[in-house]
Amino acid sequence: MSDQERIVHIKNEQATEEFGLNLASELKPGDIVALIGALGTGKTALTKYIAKGLGVTENIDSPTFNIVKEYKSGRLPLFHFDVYRLSGGDDLLDIGADEYFYSNGVCVVEWADLVADVIPDKAKVIIIKYGENQGERIYRCIF
Repeated sequence: MSDQERIVHIKNEQATEEFGLNLASELKPGDIVALIGALGTGKTALTKYIAKGLGVTENIDSPTFNIVKEYKSGRLPLFHFDVYRLSGGDDLLDIGADEYFYSNGVCVVEWADLVADVIPDKAKVIIIKYGENQGERIYRCIF
């Protein structure tokens, strides 16, 4: 079965929240959300709303210096990766990412394009681009 692709137009922060909450309601153990987008397109903001939808109570921020942060207060564990500083997929595997990918939690990987060679095929890919107006985003969802 091939992945489906759809375009979602996000008009504002409220629409980002709605999208994240809806996505979270569908996530199951072992799901991976691969986020791709330029700096400032809202990868971490979307992650916060996915976390909220999973019932995570901890504050979500970018794990840039830790590579991965674990949140276990929600209905599923959330493993939030920011791989911006890695030089490739091998670096991600060196920190044990495959154990997270095949765990009973949900992984969200920011900058997933930098480690695409090791992201499992089952990942839900969301490519985020700026929209025409301030605050607008275009999500290209491949899943």
